[in-house]
Amino acid sequence: MAEQVAEQTADKNRIDRPEDHQVPQKSSKRFIIIGIVAILVIVGLLWWWHSTYYEDTDDAQVNGHLIQISARIQGHVLKVNVDENQYVEAGTVIAELDPKDFETVVQQDQANLESAQASYEGAKVNVPVTHISTGSVLSSASSDVSSADAQVSQAQHQLQAAQSGVLQAEANNTKAQLDLQRYRPLVEKDVISKQQFDAAVAAADGDKAALEQAKANLEAANSAVRIAKDRVASAQASFKNAQTAPQLVAIQKARADQAAAQVQQAQAALDQAKLNLSYTKIVAPTAGIITKKSVEAGQNVSIGQNMATLVSLDDIWITANFKETQLEHMRQGQHVDISVDAYGGRKYDGKVTQIGGATGSVLSLFPPENATGNYVKVVQRIPVRIDLTNHDQNSDHLLRPGMSVEPKVRVK
Repeated sequence: MAEQVAEQTADKNRIDRPEDHQVPQKSSKRFIIIGIVAILVIVGLLWWWHSTYYEDTDDAQVNGHLIQISARIQGHVLKVNVDENQYVEAGTVIAELDPKDFETVVQQDQANLESAQASYEGAKVNVPVTHISTGSVLSSASSDVSSADAQVSQAQHQLQAAQSGVLQAEANNTKAQLDLQRYRPLVEKDVISKQQFDAAVAAADGDKAALEQAKANLEAANSAVRIAKDRVASAQASFKNAQTAPQLVAIQKARADQAAAQVQQAQAALDQAKLNLSYTKIVAPTAGIITKKSVEAGQNVSIGQNMATLVSLDDIWITANFKETQLEHMRQGQHVDISVDAYGGRKYDGKVTQIGGATGSVLSLFPPENATGNYVKVVQRIPVRIDLTNHDQNSDHLLRPGMSVEPKVRVK
């Protein structure tokens, strides 16, 4: 028993000797060194991989549309239907203006339109009526001219007949007077009977009366010719006046066209009045959150006065300011991994859609002047627009304009 205890004690002493542990300790140090080197190599490979195939920046933020809600007409605010930071859908009525004045204008313009339409209908009906009536007048005037010309010709023939009758009557009268002069001495000498002389006297008086009648007929024929010529002149004047029928029709058509234009003008005024009436309800053009609300009920607003700001949450994009040295391999359409600081690094998918046309310093209010002699080269940054490719990831509208994000662009 004592020998077994002694042997165990000797074995324990042999195990605890330092020289017996030297080989395992050296082996463990070697493994540690190899592990550290392997870790450093892996880290180096990861860094090389990341720096070669990815470009990232922490100078990036969420951007969106900030829509200024303003009044398109001047009016009195009756009601405000939204509160600060309230989410609204597209078409939500934000504020209502007093519509009474605009309703009155609509009624007045409606009455003006009906009056213009009635005037147009009357003018439009007069066009064919004028065309027909003036055509009839022209045809009648042409007939009157022809008839008057025929009457002149007839009167001239009658004048010629009257002139011939005067000549014949003068000849007969001359003969009768000469016969009377011859019969007078014969009756005094009783060569012829008293009865024959009285017959000669009666014949001379009859021929003299016939001459007077022929002269009267000649004067009447001359008057008839003058009257007929006057009728020709009057008929020709009426014909010339009737020849203005196309101009009268054109004038009436122009009046109808003017009335039609007045109808269109009245319609446009009515449409504008209805538009102004619709503007009394100020609605949200898109879905978003109301901020900077500055309108209250009872307030008078003017055209273009800012009433609130609507932050659209549907059309969201990222503006990342990359160093100019990072843009060598960056192109449109490259995939982007987006990490949002506000939500513990929540990931979103995106793509590069636009690369800015100038650096931020050039687009600033006071761009730097490098020709001053004390130039210091500074790496510039260019804004890059990144759009979300999976909009379902932002269906909860957690991304808000101004949030800080860290985009990582796969450039290779």
